[in-house]
Amino acid sequence: MTKASALIVPYASYLRVYEPLAAFPEPERRHWEHYATRATTPTYQDELRRSLADLLPTPPVPVPVHESADAFTATANGVLVVCPWRTRLRGWQALEELVADFPAPVLDVALPPVVRRQAAADYERWRERNPDARPWIRGAVWQVPVRWFALFSDDEREYEQGERLRYRTPMVQARRRVARALKVLRDVTEEGPLIDGLVDVGAWLEEFHPRSLVELDYGGLVHALPEAQLAADRSAADLAEGIAALRDGDDAGADEAYGRLSERWRSVRERLFAN
Repeated sequence: MTKASALIVPYASYLRVYEPLAAFPEPERRHWEHYATRATTPTYQDELRRSLADLLPTPPVPVPVHESADAFTATANGVLVVCPWRTRLRGWQALEELVADFPAPVLDVALPPVVRRQAAADYERWRERNPDARPWIRGAVWQVPVRWFALFSDDEREYEQGERLRYRTPMVQARRRVARALKVLRDVTEEGPLIDGLVDVGAWLEEFHPRSLVELDYGGLVHALPEAQLAADRSAADLAEGIAALRDGDDAGADEAYGRLSERWRSVRERLFAN
């Protein structure tokens, strides 16, 4: 491994869906079946480094010219499951988010208007040919969105110091937990960002095979946050506790649980603005 390839990019987390081979049409199914037999496959860090490298040329390349043939693979109950990268679709979606989140003068420096217009035109043509396309991976920068934790139980938490922090659960469990959380929130609170976010995540999960595997991966955040902070992070438990308290009419308990969540992730998001 070269020095450049060993560089750790620390700030992104991910929500992924791994589908069984039966969910893919031929010849893509055969491709993934063969792909999974490779001795080594790229990591999420390799994927992120490739996307950052595309921004270095002049003009930058915000969306890959060709679709990636890579994926993440795992085994769920003895069955191979696959999470395709689909970097082109995710690149276009990320570009739309940038346009919505940053003022034009800032964007013009990083991505000239002509580059953005061409990317938007390419995306429109691609969507006409692929109207049902959806990403298998969602990403976030300098945070794990609180709504993602609603899909998981604390006993599904896997932590390896300096390596990873992740949760994995069967699709049926993730869907059930989203539905339960939405019922509680709608019964006791007004419409708001958490409800909207859960509705969006729930609709996304419905796009996939019912025997899929759902994964929340802290990704590069495990290299950016102190070990003690990661070891003490029980965000899925805190969210579950808060929702249970709301269900039981315990407003003080709900406030305490959500307070822990808010403070934890506020301190992480602030790193976005650090030098």
